[in-house]
Amino acid sequence: MSQSSLQIQPPHATKHPVNDTRHGITRTDDYAWLRADNWQDVFKDPSVLSSEIRAHLEAENAYQAALMKDTEALQKSLFAEMRARIKEDDSSVPSKDGPYAYGVSYRTGGEQPYFIRTPRDGGTETILLDGDVEGKDKAYFRLASADHAPDHKLLIWGYDDKGSEFYKLKVRDLSSMKDLEDIVTDTNGGGAWDAQSEGFFYTRLDENHRPSKVFYHRIGTAQSDDRLIYEEKDHGFFLGVGGSALDDYIFIDIHDHETSECWLLPASDPAAKPQLVMKRKTGTEYDIAPGGDVFYILTNADGAKDFKICQAPASAPQPENWVEVVAEKPGRLILSHSAYKHHLVWMERDNGLPRIVIRDRETGEEHAIAFDEEAYSLGLHGSAEYDTDVIRFSYSSMTTPEQLFDYNMRTRERKLLKTQEVPSGHNAQDYVTRRVFARASDGELVPVSLLYHKDTRLDGSAPCLLYGYGSYGITIPASFSTSRLSLVDRGFVYAIAHIRGGKDKGFAWYENGKRDKKVNTFTDFIAAARHLVAEGFTSHDRIVAHGGSAGGMLMGAIANMAPDAFGGIIAEVPFVDVLNTMLDDTLPLTPPEWPEWGNPITSETDYRIIAG
Repeated sequence: MSQSSLQIQPPHATKHPVNDTRHGITRTDDYAWLRADNWQDVFKDPSVLSSEIRAHLEAENAYQAALMKDTEALQKSLFAEMRARIKEDDSSVPSKDGPYAYGVSYRTGGEQPYFIRTPRDGGTETILLDGDVEGKDKAYFRLASADHAPDHKLLIWGYDDKGSEFYKLKVRDLSSMKDLEDIVTDTNGGGAWDAQSEGFFYTRLDENHRPSKVFYHRIGTAQSDDRLIYEEKDHGFFLGVGGSALDDYIFIDIHDHETSECWLLPASDPAAKPQLVMKRKTGTEYDIAPGGDVFYILTNADGAKDFKICQAPASAPQPENWVEVVAEKPGRLILSHSAYKHHLVWMERDNGLPRIVIRDRETGEEHAIAFDEEAYSLGLHGSAEYDTDVIRFSYSSMTTPEQLFDYNMRTRERKLLKTQEVPSGHNAQDYVTRRVFARASDGELVPVSLLYHKDTRLDGSAPCLLYGYGSYGITIPASFSTSRLSLVDRGFVYAIAHIRGGKDKGFAWYENGKRDKKVNTFTDFIAAARHLVAEGFTSHDRIVAHGGSAGGMLMGAIANMAPDAFGGIIAEVPFVDVLNTMLDDTLPLTPPEWPEWGNPITSETDYRIIAG
């Protein structure tokens, strides 16, 4: 940083002290005025933001621009580098569904995707929906989804043309490629078709942007005539609706960060009353995969913290009929599952690494798909077809660009469909990916994924960017990124600390990094930094910590707990005002967040933990 940059003074927000007393504790907030009282209106129309708040934000932006001015040439160089690694005219590999295969493509210079289909086994490509055409001449436009009907004649598509994330849904006739008169507003951007392709189910958002109701819309009718299917009155729960590959059921899923509930109804009878599978019970989660005349239920019920899979008749899916078919194994977390006519498939994480396991539903024989690298990322893609022996998955590592495979579950043949193209070139042999373990303050071993150039000297002289998150049970994958190569090619070591608060080593790894044990998230990250220094990967004055959102809160904690361990800290959109946020139950995400952070409104203990 230049001398002139060091002389630039940051703006200082004016102090307007506001006292707040909770549980007999009085707290003074000098900056409460920065929360816009009319935030719901600002959400839909940013121009109504108060002039005082706007002036401060503009001053912060001006400060950032001035501070970074002497790096403008480097920024342009980095941008050009990163853009050269991106294939702008990219396309997905179409997925088969009935007589067609559906896919998504991008064009060079375009901003939005366009959706296509071809005959099932290849042929002429037809553009069903073009995001660039729909968004033309609009100040803001985001295409959210496109879902074809079971009869392949209609398409629901969702978009936001204001930036408010209150999405509208339209219906396109795929024979004429014209939209019908139907317009459904205030949705989350998607819908689930009924079995007859006569209408669809969707989630409606309330004025606070909470998904609170599921409606059914019949094609050709007004939204005011839509039928309410379900209403969630607890603001602490998220709500979603979806269908199945066989188009036989509609599932209404309700959940927060630790509890779930599912209702279902026949997709062939939108007028049917939803059926409850299991009443919500705090701390119990379950998810259903339809498998013909049975359901497979992934759950942590009955103390199965790392989850098990049960089976129940589709006609009677209540918990008294659940029979365990895949037992829990402590430390091996089952992440997701799906069922096909002849196979049950699940993704699990064991000792920090993901894998895909396949069981033959007739013989019970199991096998896992094997991978060789020390650290990698997997994605299991859903299928629109139930009667198939082929699943699709993606694989990447910090050195290997993403690869897409079709895998035959009977023959165990793996077919490479696509490899992520890096137009400017990429030689995986020029890079090294490793996984090391840092010993935490309580003796736990914290996995750390590493990427560096093969020519980087590991004598403590290399700069290092250490990333961490550690909240909500989210696992940060050791996946491929084209942008981080600009650092690694300049001699950086890039590291990901898989700290507690995520589920990298099972559900207990998550539990031991939340609420009254949140400090483990912070001390794990500090331990990772000190380990990298001790092993010669970097030095304390050359290591920069990076985290965003809840990871930004981590950055605030380590800045106070171990400032000597880092040469710099990047707190990206940091969630650093946890107490005020958790005290404001009008915010759409606050009630669902209480299981993660605690409820300081009702609990003095939670208040003191968060305030501390």
